[in-house]
Amino acid sequence: MTIAMSEDRFEELVSDALDLIPPDLTSAIDNVVILVEARDPDEPSLLGLYRGIALTERDSHYGGSLPDTVTIYREAILDICSDEEQVVEEVAITVIHEIAHYFGIDEDRLHQLGWG
Repeated sequence: MTIAMSEDRFEELVSDALDLIPPDLTSAIDNVVILVEARDPDEPSLLGLYRGIALTERDSHYGGSLPDTVTIYREAILDICSDEEQVVEEVAITVIHEIAHYFGIDEDRLHQLGWG
């Protein structure tokens, strides 16, 4: 059963999760937009998605590029949670997971670190 939560409250949780990232790392984040959408149309159970060029892959041709995006999928996260406490935890995990992709950390390493 999907937990009910307003869009505003969910976006607040995403903002709170971004605040968990250490200031040294957040100051290194550049040209990234954080979005909240209901679901990924191609993969409805996807919790989050990073689209862009990881910091470790950027070169001199990157200048002038459109912003990278981190999208957090509200309904997919609410589907797997049974209470607000779980939503808070899952949003934090998902946000940090997707931001880690921006820094060039791949899925295998994220799983090793416990952020899979």
